[in-house]
Amino acid sequence: MNYDDRLQHVSVLGAAGKMGSGILLLTAIEMADLSLKPENKGKSFILNAIDLSDSGLAGLVDYMRAQILKTAEKKTIWLRQMYADRTDLIENSDIIEAYIQDVMRIVRPTTSMEAAYNSFLIFEAVSENKDLKVKILNQIDRNNPKKPWYFTNTSSVPINIIEKEAALDGRVLGFHFYNPPAVQKLVELILTDKSLPEMKQFALGYASALCKVVVPSNDIAGFIGNGHFMRDALYGIEQALKLSKEMPLTQAIYIVNKVSQDYLCRPMGIFQLIDYVGVDVVQFIMKVMNPFMKDENLHSELLDQMMELGVKGGQFSNGAQKDGILKYERSGPIAVYDMENKSYVPFDSFHTQADSWMGTMPDGFQPWRTVIRIGDKDTYFTKWFNTVSLANNNASVLAMAYGKNSDAIGRKLVSDGVANTDEDVNTVMLTGFFHAFGPINTYFV
Repeated sequence: MNYDDRLQHVSVLGAAGKMGSGILLLTAIEMADLSLKPENKGKSFILNAIDLSDSGLAGLVDYMRAQILKTAEKKTIWLRQMYADRTDLIENSDIIEAYIQDVMRIVRPTTSMEAAYNSFLIFEAVSENKDLKVKILNQIDRNNPKKPWYFTNTSSVPINIIEKEAALDGRVLGFHFYNPPAVQKLVELILTDKSLPEMKQFALGYASALCKVVVPSNDIAGFIGNGHFMRDALYGIEQALKLSKEMPLTQAIYIVNKVSQDYLCRPMGIFQLIDYVGVDVVQFIMKVMNPFMKDENLHSELLDQMMELGVKGGQFSNGAQKDGILKYERSGPIAVYDMENKSYVPFDSFHTQADSWMGTMPDGFQPWRTVIRIGDKDTYFTKWFNTVSLANNNASVLAMAYGKNSDAIGRKLVSDGVANTDEDVNTVMLTGFFHAFGPINTYFV
């Protein structure tokens, strides 16, 4: 079965979720584009959008139409070539509408799992729950005579465990999109010892068609991305707790978040990133990973306490940030949650004291949005962190220690066999987390 044939009948599980909807959109467009090629005329392409939520599926239709419209507007020249035999399509608007209809015609929203029983390829994007994933995939495989391939979007569960417990015998691999899939360029590809070679080749071809950057990760819980992020988050939490011995925890969280963003030139501080992913999601991923970690404990009592108080973070369906450890307005974080008083403390009420404790920002500071446009980043960061080191104020000391720890996490991922190379670790953090520089470097020696 060739690439095009494999994509004739596909299912996406969890299609109404944030990850599933993005995977559905990308796959629907790829399938529609294949259907327009002359060699595929007459072939039927079917994409089942499977989700338990009727309301979620209803909203999915509107999301798909809006996103397909944006895609079509970017490739009207190609579409005009594909629709050259359609004399009824005169204006670009006609061609765009025809394309939207062709893509949507492929998609079949349903709450029935049975729809996947005829698919050749199944994308799994349900919740990060190993038992649920195994149950669903095993159910499908027992009822699907076509021996389908399974691409799981898990960000933490070892693939070999899903493979073994669901009895998939080499027909599953990890294909971890980053959030949101329609925007993020990175995909982590995770194989098992049994993964079929032809399945890997298909995965690489599919990723190439979607213009994704593929980084291989070995099959160890958390893989590269969460392997680094979870430990980086724990370090940030640990530093805030240490600082809380000499100041209120709210101020300590503000300081660590600001230092990890500004001094390390990241798009978000570490506590904002935890909120973005979701306090509940971060806590859950740590629970998934922890049993596989022999020499460390991936657990945070602070996150446990936040969860007990209902502080979860995450995002609304439109992508807006929900309040979590930090409170947000459109311009960004404005307050920190106080667990004792069960309310948010505005930055304005304490930032003067906190900023004074940190000290003056060293000369040469540039925000992340500016730094990512710099051509010679290595020269810039060599100079910047040398300046930070020489400043020797509280924030500078914290920043240098944070960067050094981030570097150590990255190197351990390589030495532990999670990542094959330093470059793979750096690519994941640069591409998937939008860091301005890779964690493995020489800036903090």
